[in-house]
Amino acid sequence: MKGKIGIAVLALALAACSPPESNSGTTSTDGPVPDKPSKPVTLNVLDVAGNLQLTQGMIDDFVAKNSDVIEKVTYTKATAPELVGKIKAQQDAGRVDIDLVLTGVDGLAGGIDQGLWLPLVSSHADRLTGMAAYLPGAAAMQKLAGDNGVTVTYYPSGPLIEYLPKNVPNPPKTAQELLDYAKANPGAVQYARPSNSGPGRTFLMGLPYLLGDSDPKDPENGWSKTWQFLKDLDAQITLYPSSTSETMKNLANGSAKIILTTTGWDINPRVLGTVPKEAKIGTLDGFHWVTDAHYAVVPKGVSTDKQAAVLSLLQWMLTPEQQAKAYDKGYFYPGPAIKDVPLTMAPQESQQAIFEYGRPEYTDLILNNPLEVPLDAKALVAAFDRWDREVGGAKVKK
Repeated sequence: MKGKIGIAVLALALAACSPPESNSGTTSTDGPVPDKPSKPVTLNVLDVAGNLQLTQGMIDDFVAKNSDVIEKVTYTKATAPELVGKIKAQQDAGRVDIDLVLTGVDGLAGGIDQGLWLPLVSSHADRLTGMAAYLPGAAAMQKLAGDNGVTVTYYPSGPLIEYLPKNVPNPPKTAQELLDYAKANPGAVQYARPSNSGPGRTFLMGLPYLLGDSDPKDPENGWSKTWQFLKDLDAQITLYPSSTSETMKNLANGSAKIILTTTGWDINPRVLGTVPKEAKIGTLDGFHWVTDAHYAVVPKGVSTDKQAAVLSLLQWMLTPEQQAKAYDKGYFYPGPAIKDVPLTMAPQESQQAIFEYGRPEYTDLILNNPLEVPLDAKALVAAFDRWDREVGGAKVKK
C-alpha cells in the first residue's frame, strides 16, 4: 500500500512540475514544423517597436479568416531595451510565453547578439515566398537580419530635423550650424535615447555621413568626428527623453525648438494633432538616408505548432493587399516592404491622411539621396553602449 501511495505522490509531483496544457496542440519545440497547427493556437505577440499601428489590422484579418490556424491573439507592448532580458529570462526558465516579437533594428540586434531568435528564413524559405517581392531597400534590411527575422514593414527613415517656423525662422543647413544653434540656445535641440528611439538611432547612424567620418559602419574605430560632435552637442542638452513621443510633445509645447525626426515621425504626430500641422522638416548637407524596418522574430523555445501559425501569418502579411495597410497614417512612411503597393491600394483613411499631411518633397528626397542600411547587430549594440557610457546615458529621463 505504501508503494502505491508513493507512486501516486510522485505522479502528482511530476504533474505539478509540468507546463499547463496549451491550446497549441503540441508543446514540442524541436523537429519538423507542420503545415498548420494540430489545432488552432493562441498567439502571444509582443510589440517593442510600435509596429502594431501598422500591422495589427493585417493580423486581425488573418485570424478572422483563418480560425482553423489561430484561435485568438493576445497583444502586449514593451520598450526595446526591455526585450532581451524578458525573452532571455523565459528561455532560461524553460518556458517561453511570447510566440512572436515585432521589433525594430534595436531589438533585433540585441536578440541576435544573445542568440535568442529562431532561424526562420533559411529553415522555411519555401513558406515565405512573399519575401521575393521586397523593395530593394527592404531586401537590404532583410540581409541585415539574416535568418533571424522577417522584414514586415520598411521606410527610408532619416535623419531629418523638425521645427516650427515661428520658433526657428532660419533652420540649420549643416551639422555645424545645428551645433552652433544648440550652443546659442542651450536645451533647444533634443533627441531621444538612441537605443529606445527610431529617430535617435537614425541620427546616431546618420551623423558619420553628414560629418564625412572615416568609416560610417564602424562606430568603434571609424566615428572619431561623430563621437566628438555628439559630446559637443551633449554639452548643450539638458536631458534626453526616453521615448520619441516625448520629443514630439516638447516640440509642440516649445520646450524643444529643433528635434531629430524621420518621415513617419514627422507625418503621424501631425495627423494625430500632437505636433502642429505647420511644422517643417529639413535635411543637413551631406545627407544620406539611413533606412529602417520592422521585423517579425520568433524566440527559440516556441512550439512547432505555433511556429506553423506564425509562418502562415507572415506569408499573409507579405501580400500586396495586406502590405497596403502599412501606409497607416504615415507612421512609417511609406511603410510597405514589397513592390507594387501604391498608396491607392491603402485604406481610404490612410490615403486622406497622407494627402493632407504628407510632404511632396519626400518623393525627391527619397529618389535623389543615397540609401544606407543601418549598422549590423554587433556594431549597433556597441554604438548604443558607447553612447550610454560616453555621451548621454546619465541624462536620460527616467
